[in-house]
Amino acid sequence: MPNNNVSQPTREQQLAVLKRLEKFSRFTDSSIKIPFTNFSIGADAVVGLLPGVGDVIGLGFSGYVLLEAHRAGADGELKLRILRNMGIDFVGGLLPVVGDAFDAFYKANTRNTQLLKEYLEQQLAPEPTPPRFKWLPILGAASALALVIGAVILATGAGSPP
Repeated sequence: MPNNNVSQPTREQQLAVLKRLEKFSRFTDSSIKIPFTNFSIGADAVVGLLPGVGDVIGLGFSGYVLLEAHRAGADGELKLRILRNMGIDFVGGLLPVVGDAFDAFYKANTRNTQLLKEYLEQQLAPEPTPPRFKWLPILGAASALALVIGAVILATGAGSPP
């Protein structure tokens, strides 16, 4: 349910948010190409290598995506999905040894940016024009009914004077 106390951002503002988030997600999730592979990692995976503190910094990165989603007018359901991805990324990153690999593969910021993009595309999609009312079948049925009534009147002589 939209918040009526806050003005909804314009289309241009929403597109600007998406552009910022796409750059941000590339930086945090896939800005460093691993040589001789098709895989890349980002700043989130690198700072995740710092014991304890790195995962909190990564959570802060993800918080920025949530803040931008709020600014773009995302509804509560979308924000909950973003929070769920943030939680999965944070808890997965805390796991000893495999947590760093999890950070590199999960890419929560990219997931959340994609969620927001799909949401905004749905919100920004033009409403389809309603179908035109089909008068021709109604006029045809009315004409046929008038002919039948006219034929009945002529056949029974109900329209002739006594």
